[in-house]
Amino acid sequence: MDITASQEKNGADSQSWHNSFREGYEELFPARSSLVNELELFVQQALSPLSPAPRVKGRIKSFKSYSKKYIRYVKDGLDPTQINDVIGIRIICLFIEDIAEVEKLLREKLSIIDVERKAMEYNLREFGYDSLHLIINVPEDMQGQSLPCCKTAEIQIRTIMQDAWAEVEHELIYKTEFAPFDTPLRRKLAAVNASLFLADIVFQEIRGYQQRLNGEIRKRRDSFFQKIEETADAFVFTSSPPGIVPDDRLSPPTADSLALENIDDLLLEALSAHNKNQFSKAIAIYTRILDMKPVDNVSSLIYKHRGIAYFTRSLYEEAISDFSQALELDPKSYKAAYYKGIVCTVLKRYPQAIDAFNLSLTVNPYQAYCLYRRAQVYYHLEDYPQALGDCEAALALEPFDAFKSFKALVLDKLKL
Repeated sequence: MDITASQEKNGADSQSWHNSFREGYEELFPARSSLVNELELFVQQALSPLSPAPRVKGRIKSFKSYSKKYIRYVKDGLDPTQINDVIGIRIICLFIEDIAEVEKLLREKLSIIDVERKAMEYNLREFGYDSLHLIINVPEDMQGQSLPCCKTAEIQIRTIMQDAWAEVEHELIYKTEFAPFDTPLRRKLAAVNASLFLADIVFQEIRGYQQRLNGEIRKRRDSFFQKIEETADAFVFTSSPPGIVPDDRLSPPTADSLALENIDDLLLEALSAHNKNQFSKAIAIYTRILDMKPVDNVSSLIYKHRGIAYFTRSLYEEAISDFSQALELDPKSYKAAYYKGIVCTVLKRYPQAIDAFNLSLTVNPYQAYCLYRRAQVYYHLEDYPQALGDCEAALALEPFDAFKSFKALVLDKLKL
């Protein structure tokens, strides 16, 4: 056989193998597609405790990609049946910290064979995408019939920024004949990668700040509502509001606090002091923020916080003034109107209290506690039918025991 004939025979054999290989791939594709859908749903359910929920998407390795990897395995003397990423799941998270939470939840539900952290493959002078890859055993109840190369699957976990880089990098580098050799081009790619990495870091820092801020606000809200319970509720049966609450931890702002120039940092510092009952310090920092002349919606928020601090110390006139200022800057601040109504109730300024509660409910009518507090005002005014109406409306929104007890009190007055 001459060389030309030999080449033709080899080419024919190669084409025959290629056709046979494609037929096998296409034959298994429907079963693999069904398995991917089932695994995708399983992962979504496993991650349901997370909020916000990551985006989950399944995929099957394309024939071109799979055949290339199969041939590479054969050339390298590896068993091609051990290719473990024919099917896969990609999980896209909003924040870096979510990746660890996703991994933790998946470890509780799946058998993990191997873990690969892509960022560790690169030195400081290289660029490449960061991603966490898990190789898992597909749960036996999903496998059905024995599927070659589908007893395992790959799960990729990334942030949105990491996924964006991976998609572009795959197109520019891995799907081309060569990666950029030119130093300026490589530097530009490295700069883009660094920018995306920095974006992830900044997003995480902002989220961390918001979590701390929200935590302080929750603590402040809890203490504020406790104060309401001690005044507005108890005041149904008492004749006068309590006196000024002493500031047990009187302390001026520290040098560190005074050095802060960022409104966000100052607000976090003020809320922290507020939650430690350092009311004078909190009020001083709120005042400093207001002296910085922030935009109206921010100023309204700060007046509301400072009003709460005044109220917690039973400095009622100052609290009313601040809640009024908050409303002037933001007429839609239904919480400021509600808080003003509470203070007016404690001070027996019933018409003003009703006006404030009316304003709050006009902006947001679905406030069970605001209806309940207005019912208490009508009770003081001996307008028991109005009190009953508000109480029943509050109960329709939230069937709290306190509302039920108050309704019984009103019914007793009506002798119903």
